[in-house]
Amino acid sequence: MNIHPGSLLRRRVNDRNGLLVPGAANALAARVIEAAGFEAVYLSGAGLTNTYYGLPDLGFISLQDIAQHTAAIRDAVSLPLIVDVDTGFGNAVNVRHTVRTVERAGANAIQMEDQVSPKKCGHFAGKGVISKDEMLGKIKAAVDARQHGDFLIIARTDARAVNGLDDALDRAAAFAECGADITFVEAPESIEEMRRIAQQTHSPQLVNVVIGGKTPSLPQSELAAMGFGLVLYANAALQGAVRGMTEALQHLKTHGELTEDPALVATFAERQSLVNKPFFDALDKRYA
Repeated sequence: MNIHPGSLLRRRVNDRNGLLVPGAANALAARVIEAAGFEAVYLSGAGLTNTYYGLPDLGFISLQDIAQHTAAIRDAVSLPLIVDVDTGFGNAVNVRHTVRTVERAGANAIQMEDQVSPKKCGHFAGKGVISKDEMLGKIKAAVDARQHGDFLIIARTDARAVNGLDDALDRAAAFAECGADITFVEAPESIEEMRRIAQQTHSPQLVNVVIGGKTPSLPQSELAAMGFGLVLYANAALQGAVRGMTEALQHLKTHGELTEDPALVATFAERQSLVNKPFFDALDKRYA
């Protein structure tokens, strides 16, 4: 019997063994993540904003953007899919609509934060947070709105940067008590803070490793040993892709030619395999 992706995700996160989850900004990136052998994928709001609009993560995307890309990724991969819904696109009533929309589109979990709107990347300066009570109302709405019991609610707080770590930990505990399945204290700035987060919260914890961001980068094994349930690399694939595109295009500009050099590009055959062209070739023959 097939296990529901949300149930599988819940089981792996509850193991508290640092499930390593990369982020995708589109369906092609999700295919690469699945092909690489990862067990879940995360639709990054920052990544979507950067790639779809060429803009920074400052609250420019809409629920419709998120729903469209959620559906595309769900159609492309079978992995458990976590979707970043930023602040939920409004108040608690709006959050209900957000949850219903992305769950119908194929998400198995959402991640929602307590920033004021318009939000900012969690590793940018100048963030603000809503009251704890307002966020609790949003979490209650999300819990009530989900249709499947293993559609997971990941509740993030950005209060560490605004009010300090003690307030962030207090919020995380309240979020879990209110029904959040996983809590997420964004942007701790030391290893000691990371240990406190993992040890002082009873719910499974997500740690967000932003390459070049404020949080120390540690191996997955060390984060698992601390007790984190989920280790997120939301934009590792995006930053790797930018570097790869830059190097390939610089080579083309310099030499006036770019061949199937595996140090610079994927082969034509690899690209077609990744987008499942053989499957559609077979369909073409079947229905001809």
